[in-house]
Amino acid sequence: MTLRIIHLTGVPILEQLQLEEALLRTSGENFCIINTNAPKAIVMGISGKTEELIHDAAFQTGVPVIKRFSGGGTVAVDEDTLFVSYIFNTSEHPFQPFPEPIYRWSTKLYNDVFPAGFVLRENDYAFGDKKFGGNAQYIQKGRWLHHTTFLWDYKKEHMDLLKLPKRRPTYRSDRGHEEFLCTLKDHFESKEAVIEKLKEALQEKYPLHEMPYEEALSYLQGAHRKATTLVSR
Repeated sequence: MTLRIIHLTGVPILEQLQLEEALLRTSGENFCIINTNAPKAIVMGISGKTEELIHDAAFQTGVPVIKRFSGGGTVAVDEDTLFVSYIFNTSEHPFQPFPEPIYRWSTKLYNDVFPAGFVLRENDYAFGDKKFGGNAQYIQKGRWLHHTTFLWDYKKEHMDLLKLPKRRPTYRSDRGHEEFLCTLKDHFESKEAVIEKLKEALQEKYPLHEMPYEEALSYLQGAHRKATTLVSR
């Protein structure tokens, strides 16, 4: 089983999500998609409601608001966000394709990437009681996807465009972003160092093959359901 690595730089998250949806629905191969330095955006889960999750000021700034095809929460992303996504055939692993076993798999993988103190906490990646990675999953017959938004750093004014959600992890309680979030820049020298450590961990488990972005884009031409959309107020 080969894991195809698609390493992107500066690709808008809308385009990345559209690519992920195409790869999930039209390909039979396994992928890891890595993206850094993407422009600002706000991304909601498929069932998110803008009036409950995003301040009106977000639309006034002109920041794109995107509804992705998977579930999960709302994230404010920018050039300091590190995106990592996995798409696998169910047959590639011995566990059943359900959220909890997938989280066990990913947590075990990231134990080889992140330093001591890393934990999975209510479906978030955290150091102690502070979150640095938010997750979402999509499971269909024969294939599953697990994607993560990691905070290398963040800008308070961008994060403040998000409302405190009504549904939130118990461990968060009513903490605002500054009390709830932490960043990877406090643990690594650079984003590139994180990516290098991740690729080393993946190499221990799978044969890797780098796929050029241009080659991956060909999957967008296949007929498939397209649920990733831009949202207007």
